[in-house]
Amino acid sequence: MSKTAFKAYIKELTKEQLEEQIEDLYDRFKEVKTFYDFAFNPKEDKRIDEAKAKISKEYFPTTRRRPKKRRSVAQKYVRHFLQLGMEPSLVVDLILFHIEVAQTYDAEHPIKQDAFHKAMYKSAEQALKLCAEHGVYPDFSDRFDAIVDHAGRYSWINAREFYILAGNEF
Repeated sequence: MSKTAFKAYIKELTKEQLEEQIEDLYDRFKEVKTFYDFAFNPKEDKRIDEAKAKISKEYFPTTRRRPKKRRSVAQKYVRHFLQLGMEPSLVVDLILFHIEVAQTYDAEHPIKQDAFHKAMYKSAEQALKLCAEHGVYPDFSDRFDAIVDHAGRYSWINAREFYILAGNEF
């Protein structure tokens, strides 16, 4: 169904029919419930804190299990928060937090896998893109500089790309 046909269909419905359909969607689809829960009670700070705790556990588990170091956990939250329409600066903060936690782990237990360094670069690139789109780079420039410095100091395979991404000379 095209958007035009959908709009025409909605205009034909009475207020009561439209309310019934929205209630039905709310009951049937978890995504609709999540959207309305966020729209009426965002609790953005709480959601960000929960995401940060999960990301931290990926690198520094509280139990005896080994760290999994999955970028996908952070990306799942980033996609979800962007889809909900969360404040972009909070999403950038979450992305940078993920990189910083990963770099803290890397400082203690050096990671030599190219895939890890590439994943961190992709995250930094995504954060920088969000900053540019929403004009919040000045709020995060110090954190970006620290991330770039770490990549260079610990001889990451793509340290040069980090410097270029941040607009620095290599």
